[in-house]
Amino acid sequence: MEGIPIANVSHNDAMTMLEQTSRTFFIPISRLTEGLKEAVASAYLCMRAIDEIEDHESIADQTKITLLHSIRATFHSNNVMQELQQLLEPYANILPAVSVRMHEWLLLCPSSAAQTVYRYIAMMSEQMAEWVQRKWSIRTEEDLDGYTYSVAGMVGEMLSELWQWHDGTIADKVKAVAFGRGLQAVNILRNRTEDLERGVDFYPDGWEQADMIRYIDRNLQLANEYVADLKQGPALEFCALPLALAHATVQTIAGGGTKLSRANVMDIVSRVSS
Repeated sequence: MEGIPIANVSHNDAMTMLEQTSRTFFIPISRLTEGLKEAVASAYLCMRAIDEIEDHESIADQTKITLLHSIRATFHSNNVMQELQQLLEPYANILPAVSVRMHEWLLLCPSSAAQTVYRYIAMMSEQMAEWVQRKWSIRTEEDLDGYTYSVAGMVGEMLSELWQWHDGTIADKVKAVAFGRGLQAVNILRNRTEDLERGVDFYPDGWEQADMIRYIDRNLQLANEYVADLKQGPALEFCALPLALAHATVQTIAGGGTKLSRANVMDIVSRVSS
């Protein structure tokens, strides 16, 4: 089989890719305990791979839909990694490395967590195909709830299952969805100008910035409760940083700013990590 041999993936490769693709999540993932770190990193990189396909500017929508459905189908096969590699290799010159190397990121995941991680990756791939088919049409708050669940709410559910897998931590899955949904809504708020420039509008009909901020506040309040209910340990440490960054970003934008400065981010990282 052509391409990068599956056996060549390394932990360092994955963490380097993680650092390149996520300023928000690299730090909390890198600080997780052994086993949990690999499971979450594997899931994040694969979900980022799917996101890059969904958002790709030069791939036709129908090709995206076919590819995303095909990715989902590989997770129901007996040779997931091999089939993923064969599926994505023809796009090596089009897609970013995080997507083309998706089969490698699966190797990071501990076998006892793989069923959970694989299930959510397949779900996200299927739902992203549906959103491409719908041309990301968001007309109502219900539509927005559906989109933010597909992109991030289900990630909150998956993380809650991984907390329990790792050390028995029990978390409220309804609040877990709000945690993911709130973080994604902050991204929508922050990226509003860029999204409109590429012809995508994630705001329901008639919504202004104030409406989106109210939506975010409702979800982040539940996210606060989700985090407050977590016992001391890696789950709590992981969730605290992105939640703090989300709150600070909303405050900055509501006050007329556009995004957090690097100095702001490092200050929050220092305060949350101390």
